[in-house]
Amino acid sequence: MAQKSALIILAAEGAEEMEVIITGDVLARGEIRVVYAGLDGAEPVKCARGAHIVPDVKLEDVETEKFDIVILPGGQPGSNTLAESLLVRDVLKSQVESGGLIGAICAAPIALLSHGVKAELVTSHPSVKEKLEKGGYKYSEDRVVVSGKIITSRGPGTAFEFALKIVELLEGKDKATSLIAPMLLKL
Repeated sequence: MAQKSALIILAAEGAEEMEVIITGDVLARGEIRVVYAGLDGAEPVKCARGAHIVPDVKLEDVETEKFDIVILPGGQPGSNTLAESLLVRDVLKSQVESGGLIGAICAAPIALLSHGVKAELVTSHPSVKEKLEKGGYKYSEDRVVVSGKIITSRGPGTAFEFALKIVELLEGKDKATSLIAPMLLKL
């Protein structure tokens, strides 16, 4: 069986560090190939709290590559940048058309809204709840929501749960559960 793959899209500035790194780390522990793509190239991205993350590639260089999941981390102004990007729109459209999964955490579900990605139910950081509801999404306060092929989560404090749900969906519940004890997580 081919190794599953995940694309984590980093905005030009303002991605939430915890959501990027925790998600990517947990997926890698789940034996999922993780590619970090920079929206504005492969230069270091200054995140919301000042950490710098160096993307593996420019998003435009992997725009047509197939991934099992495309993940949008939150943070500001990163989420707004993702929501305004035509390249992100194209990647999400391709992901929907191919039947792949899409994950969005924290404020990043606003990018789903702005790019017309359909989901029956979503969650997000409370700061964008009203915008998502006004945009027509049914909203949940759950920490992680799976609605068809769309996985959403609330914020930095739910990043482990978000990532473990992605591992579960791609590699099975046993694989996801096996990651909890070695990371000393209490869920």
